Amino acid sequence: MPGILTPTASVDLPTVRSISMLTPLEWLALGWKDMCRAPWLSLAHGVFLTLVGLAILALGHNRFWLMAGALSGFLIVGPVVATSLYAISRALERGEAVSWQTVRSTWLRWQSGRGSQAGGYWCLVRFGLLLALAATGWVVVSASLITVLSPVRIATPMDFLQQVVLAPDGHLFTLWLGLGSVLAAPIFASSVVAMPLLLDRRIGVFQAVLTSWLVVVENPVAMAWWAGLILLFTLLGLGSLLIGLVLVMPMLGHASWHAYRALVDASAFEARGLSDSEEEGRSRGL
Repeated sequence: MPGILTPTASVDLPTVRSISMLTPLEWLALGWKDMCRAPWLSLAHGVFLTLVGLAILALGHNRFWLMAGALSGFLIVGPVVATSLYAISRALERGEAVSWQTVRSTWLRWQSGRGSQAGGYWCLVRFGLLLALAATGWVVVSASLITVLSPVRIATPMDFLQQVVLAPDGHLFTLWLGLGSVLAAPIFASSVVAMPLLLDRRIGVFQAVLTSWLVVVENPVAMAWWAGLILLFTLLGLGSLLIGLVLVMPMLGHASWHAYRALVDASAFEARGLSDSEEEGRSRGL
């Protein structure tokens, strides 16, 4: 039987389950299955994200900090970009028909909700803004570190590769990687299940982030393994001249939904409406 961590703090939180080391591999398999069940919608997400990545490379190929900032932001706010992939997996799980309307309603529902409504769709927007702020902070810290400690000026990606990554001593690159890991860990811990939870249940951002942290505290080794798998597949996608992202990004997005479902029991919280009309009526107080 999996262990269960029941929050005892004053904040009302969902129940968090413990998992085995093999469970993240099951999420990948389920994510691939969802992608095969909704191939065109899933691959459209992958194509869109790949085109965004190619645009970043085209604009920043000779502007290192522009490209580094854009790619960092792209990776950190990935859970937000994958929101409609979570919605597709949720619809498949419920046995609902999946179409472009599923994607459209996921991205447009927040516009009909009130920003002050507790548990409304605006909480997804707020969380996305927090992740974007975190991405900006990492870029500033990274740029400051390289600028201060590098013996030569770093202006292009090739400069970074030659003077930092391939430097004979490698101390600066090791420090840069270490700092990135330290800053990435709390971002991962805050977001690993937060966005699917916000999409699925009427819950606040603070509760969703705390739940995400509880998931990591309860499953530190398995979550480190999951983070490593995400990084591995992302690097494979990037290393294939971004073409691999067409498959990698939707698979990881669908898999992240299954990670949330395996790790969190949020049945005590009100589910979001199953239809646009229900959500619209709720937002209007009907």
